[in-house]
Amino acid sequence: MMSKKIYIIRHGQTDYNLKGIVQGSGVDSSLNDRGREQAHNFFHHYKDVAFDKIYTSALKRTSESVEDFLVKGILSESLTGLNEISWGAKEGQRITPEEDAYYHWMLNQWQLGQTNERIEGGESPDDVSKRQEVALKHILNNRMESTVLVCMHGRAMRILLCKLLNYPLRCMDMFEHENLCLYLVEGTGSSFSIRKYNDTTHLKEIHKSDDSRLIQAITP
Repeated sequence: MMSKKIYIIRHGQTDYNLKGIVQGSGVDSSLNDRGREQAHNFFHHYKDVAFDKIYTSALKRTSESVEDFLVKGILSESLTGLNEISWGAKEGQRITPEEDAYYHWMLNQWQLGQTNERIEGGESPDDVSKRQEVALKHILNNRMESTVLVCMHGRAMRILLCKLLNYPLRCMDMFEHENLCLYLVEGTGSSFSIRKYNDTTHLKEIHKSDDSRLIQAITP
């Protein structure tokens, strides 16, 4: 099987991120000004990479995060299998201290290996892993695509990295993430290695924008 480079990024910041409101797969929010700036700076840093294709989830905050690449005419495809985990009844709600305690209790269950547990009305990591199988097979099996960009979501990204690296899902929290961070993985369909881990170098540089204004990238 041919070698592939997969650039995996989390979407840029949204107002829901900023305000501590749960999004998940049921909230289709847009990037805020900071998120668009993060997306611009990622594009500036990686615009010369010869991406064969771009994959996004079906939620607009991912397609908005790669919009500059799409304007260049790079082929893209949205896959529902890359959508964020569903947080069920918690979606669209601000995280209170009580909700935060419940959330961390659930994370602890997952870390103990109980990855079939789900928040009320939502998905479990096992559920997400199962729906990612079709999307991942679709991405990996295309022999014409050796370098691809995948834009998705924090929890879903952690689960996908476990699948690519053959780690049990209980290990998913080892993959830290920030808005518009990058994981670069490289390998074949059966064996991948991480080349860049939660990299945000592109967000810490000063770039010159297309209209000749200097923009200071803001880190998450």
